[in-house]
Amino acid sequence: MAKILFVMTGADHWTLSSGAKHHTGYWADEFAAPYQVFTEAGHDVVVATPAAVVPPVDLGSLAPNANGGEAEANKVAEIIEGADPLAHPVPLADVRLDDFAAVYYPGGHGPMEDLAVNPDSAALLVETLNSGKPLALVCHGPAALLATAADGPSPFAGYRLTAFSDAEERLGGLADKAKWLLEDRLIELGADYRSGEPFAPFLESDRNLHTGQNPASAGPLASAVLDVL
Repeated sequence: MAKILFVMTGADHWTLSSGAKHHTGYWADEFAAPYQVFTEAGHDVVVATPAAVVPPVDLGSLAPNANGGEAEANKVAEIIEGADPLAHPVPLADVRLDDFAAVYYPGGHGPMEDLAVNPDSAALLVETLNSGKPLALVCHGPAALLATAADGPSPFAGYRLTAFSDAEERLGGLADKAKWLLEDRLIELGADYRSGEPFAPFLESDRNLHTGQNPASAGPLASAVLDVL
């Protein structure tokens, strides 16, 4: 079967406007749900991070109230604990797109810190977009798209997409503390940003770009990519 590349954050914090470091990482179920969807369909998952740092999980995302109850939280934790690719990431700089059938970016606030300014990630995003292979990003994962505009207009300008909304950031209590908000920056990038109800599943697909708004969208996004594959 195919190999799916998960590009994940190596950051364990997000620097706020005050300079304080908000402890974070990747959002647990944004890894766990797609990992389960892809592996149960027989695909292999490879994790890549900047400098092959083991991706840190946002501990808040493992709590029962973030997963719809203790049973679901335990299920997510078990998937993460049993996922060997998480413990053995490859360096993002060494990734060869030819080895993979699709590329997926989980969210969490971590990507706002590192992938939003990472040139290796930016190059991979542009290459994947141009290849026609499925490219999927969820929640704060689309922050990585911002790095594609470092040297000029982004090739993602004009694409219809979604990501964690300003409304959701306000409801989560971090909007007033942030240096910038993702929805605003994606609009500035030139993207055709869309959103649904806060914290409800919402997807957008435009050509080979597939995006999900929030954690509840991660599983459905993976299923959409599976349909394409």
